[in-house]
Amino acid sequence: MGAIQGSPVTGGTPTKHHELKRVLGPKLLLLFIIGDILGTGIYALTGQVAAEVGGAAWLPFLIAFAVALVTACSYLELVTKYPQAAGAALYAHKAFGIHFVTFLVAFTVMSSGITSSSAASGAFASNFTIAFGLGESQPVRLIIALLFILMIAAVNLRGVAESVGLNVVLTTIELSGLLMVIFIGMFAIFGGQADFSRVVAFETQEEKNVILAVSAATSLAFFAMVGFEDSVNMAEETKDPSRIFPRIMLTGLGITATVYVLVSIVAVAIVPVGELAGNDTPLVTVVQTAAPDFPITALLPFISMFAVANTALLNVMMASRLIYGMSRQAVLPPFLSKVLPGRRTPWASIVFVAAIALCLISYISLDPQGPIALLLGGTTSLLLLTVFAVVNAAVLVLRKQPVDHKHFKTPTFLPVIGVIACLYLVLPGTSGRPIEQYMIALVLLALGIVLWGITFLHRRRSGYHMNAPIEVPERVE
Repeated sequence: MGAIQGSPVTGGTPTKHHELKRVLGPKLLLLFIIGDILGTGIYALTGQVAAEVGGAAWLPFLIAFAVALVTACSYLELVTKYPQAAGAALYAHKAFGIHFVTFLVAFTVMSSGITSSSAASGAFASNFTIAFGLGESQPVRLIIALLFILMIAAVNLRGVAESVGLNVVLTTIELSGLLMVIFIGMFAIFGGQADFSRVVAFETQEEKNVILAVSAATSLAFFAMVGFEDSVNMAEETKDPSRIFPRIMLTGLGITATVYVLVSIVAVAIVPVGELAGNDTPLVTVVQTAAPDFPITALLPFISMFAVANTALLNVMMASRLIYGMSRQAVLPPFLSKVLPGRRTPWASIVFVAAIALCLISYISLDPQGPIALLLGGTTSLLLLTVFAVVNAAVLVLRKQPVDHKHFKTPTFLPVIGVIACLYLVLPGTSGRPIEQYMIALVLLALGIVLWGITFLHRRRSGYHMNAPIEVPERVE
């Protein structure tokens, strides 16, 4: 998720010198979308979703897909109407024109990248201990998770060139792990090892009714569906985006949703819900139960590690580049835009992102009963659902601003449903989220507002104003 100079959030057309080469056709764009959605969520949180609703774990994934689909239609209208990078920040600025709102949207997206990469580190640590037989010691997992974030930061400092070819390889590996679970699970099912009565059994916690339990599980399962929105940042590198984006994004969402629902059905049919709940590596347990003597069970933890490592790498890149870009535009303190000589990587923003991730992982690990991926995955979906509510509202506002080319137009009732559904899954009274997720999100946003306030005062004293448009940062490799 790189960023490109010359695409201001106000929507100006980039100058020819800074235009990107349009290399993404339908097939490569589809692989990008599928690869971005697949990853930490389904590998790490299947057991937590099952803990909320029992064997009907497939239902929250299906509802999460429906909410994602509605929001994807809003993104499709906006990306085909304004085929530029910057995504939600661009749409918020065009719709509302309030600099601080644009900043909050951009910083919320950045925060979601930090929480997502932190959740990925927890999943990586869990799979690492299984792959190398290190036991279930919480301190060992914490050390591995912290070292993993430092490794990701080091890779970013050295420079990670975004490559479409690499994305094809990563997507293939990620998808192979999930298909492996499905095929091995089907083999076990046909062998009579499954109990399909569990698939339709609701088992909710005593303090929650069915609706609240499903809402809580959907809020968590939504973490597995995020990623489709990142593809809009590739609009300037896509061939004829107004034509191919609708078909390809909807196809990508459909493929990933099908895979997720099948994985969740297979998981609860083979493994009792009690063994899935609270399990940091539920899919490893599924494979080991379905085929205990099959040698491929030793491979799945490594595939899982590779999948979540890709998630963490992409999100640290995105978050650090967003901070770098906002610093370049004097929305955040200028020290965050410092670049490493020679490597030309934004070292200050990378260190900043890594430091926050390290603190989050350490804080969550203080509760040995609370898996890192559970709280941070939920916080990621909380942040992004808030952004999605803004995007759905922006579609309705921007209907008053026609453009001179054909573009996708979603039915008006869908963004309305999108706003309501996203807010329903965000608000404390309806979402069933633990209060810790709101605390983490508020702390991150408060940190951003403090940094914004410091910059505001500095610019005011220097005679500058804060109404200049936020631009997407220069691509830094």
